[in-house]
Amino acid sequence: MIRFVDATKVYSNGVVGLKNVTVRVEKGEFVFVIGASGSGKSTFLKMIMHEEAPTSGEVYVNGYSIHNMPRSEIPHLRRSLGIVFQDFRLLPNKTAYENVAFAMQIVEASPREIRRQVPLALGLVGLSKKAKAYPNQLSGGEQQRVALARALVNNPSVLIADEPTGNLDPKTSWEIMDLLEEINQRGTTVIVATHEKDIVDTMKKRVLILERGELRSDEKKGLYINEN
Repeated sequence: MIRFVDATKVYSNGVVGLKNVTVRVEKGEFVFVIGASGSGKSTFLKMIMHEEAPTSGEVYVNGYSIHNMPRSEIPHLRRSLGIVFQDFRLLPNKTAYENVAFAMQIVEASPREIRRQVPLALGLVGLSKKAKAYPNQLSGGEQQRVALARALVNNPSVLIADEPTGNLDPKTSWEIMDLLEEINQRGTTVIVATHEKDIVDTMKKRVLILERGELRSDEKKGLYINEN
């Protein structure tokens, strides 16, 4: 569960990232976060990931308070989060299997766990037969599937996807969104920041609209409202 309570973020240069945002995302929800550049989307996601802390107010993620979290607890929080980026961020000198395994090595999983979990994660995203392929041998959609497998391999309770279809063609974008929907139906909370109007309007999920750091709208089955 994720909870923002009157959360405000003012950066050292005076820019307001978020302003008095109060919102709650329950376990198992699927939520779109939309807004123009500078609306606060990145700050919102970074607070969940503990890359930024609020200047005032509180942010709680999976029972942890971001504001006063002891340094020793940060790895536990990050283990409960899976993150997917627009630009995939795969290691070019590692195979698909090795890229996914690396996420488990970071959290000091045992070799036995890695051998068991990595094939399951690659199977979930339909890439069992591409385990030995390097990123430059994969299409953009396949690379994003590897990134998804990497985000899921540690069984996170929350999956954050920041513009996950930004570099993909429409058909591949829908394949990735179908995967995110399937992951959500397995019980994982999914939060997607996107500019893709067709995807938001078609999927009819909860939509949070940020504008100049403020939460402008929160609709259960929302639509993409023009940013201008």
